[in-house]
Amino acid sequence: MNGSNPLSSDTAEALMAAAEEARGRAYAPYSGFSVGAAILFGDGRVVTGCNVENASYSLSICAERNAMSTAVAMGLTRPVAIAVAGPDGVFCPPCGACRQFLAEFSGGMPVIIKGEGGITSIALNELLPSGFSLKGE
Repeated sequence: MNGSNPLSSDTAEALMAAAEEARGRAYAPYSGFSVGAAILFGDGRVVTGCNVENASYSLSICAERNAMSTAVAMGLTRPVAIAVAGPDGVFCPPCGACRQFLAEFSGGMPVIIKGEGGITSIALNELLPSGFSLKGE
């Protein structure tokens, strides 16, 4: 695995597998660009989400925000890591809106992404330097 990652390779691969499975449930009839996300929490639970498109494009939701919103509804607000799986072979980091949304909960967590070069890890705060916060962080 490339990049700096505090997770074991096995954990990162299992999280990516969960994201890839979630990608299979995506509803992407307009773009055809299915994405899955899997978020790991400290107690070992993994919450997944997929992108859900809408004919009114602005009402669509990304996989990452879908997964984190589901986690919050379950009472989970401290993610340890997230894996994002776009189409096979496509390096698919979270979009800017998802980066900001996720930073609310854990700005330094590793983001696991898979592309043609394999699995890599990038800290969320590296993907979103100087993200907005009302917490003074």
